[in-house]
Amino acid sequence: MRMSTKGRLAVSAMIDLALHKPNGPVALASISQRREVSLSYLEQLFSRLRREGLVESARGPGGGYTLGRAAADITVAQIVVAVDEPVESLEQSSSRPTIALDLWQQLHDVMLEHMSAITLASLVQEQVDKGVKIEAPRMRLPISATPVLRPVRTRAPNSVFALAHSMAG
Repeated sequence: MRMSTKGRLAVSAMIDLALHKPNGPVALASISQRREVSLSYLEQLFSRLRREGLVESARGPGGGYTLGRAAADITVAQIVVAVDEPVESLEQSSSRPTIALDLWQQLHDVMLEHMSAITLASLVQEQVDKGVKIEAPRMRLPISATPVLRPVRTRAPNSVFALAHSMAG
């Protein structure tokens, strides 16, 4: 039995998000570029993940997504369930009932049980152990609480009278 494309992609994107967590919020555009996935498809997946509390979004410059809770508290099963359709929808999608629906439900339950034992933190650690390179965070210029005022020095005349005086002399 194979996991759906949505489930595989969501797990992969969550690993990417967790790996880049030290850099602050991660833009979906950067995940899209690294994973070579459509940005609009990722937006749909992350909308579902956000509804389930697995990720949080931050708006504005420097915004993006962060994990909704610790990576050790997120399981692969939670990610997959958040983005995939339930098995019951297989029965509803066909005009006649599926004879093997009980078998598919049992296989689905066994897979979910196994995926419940795998945490996002363990998958991230596997990537780190394999030597996956994480790009360094971009340096952001600090914003001062008080503006830095420097006097403007110019040799130009500062009034019409000074201009006329400089031209006369």
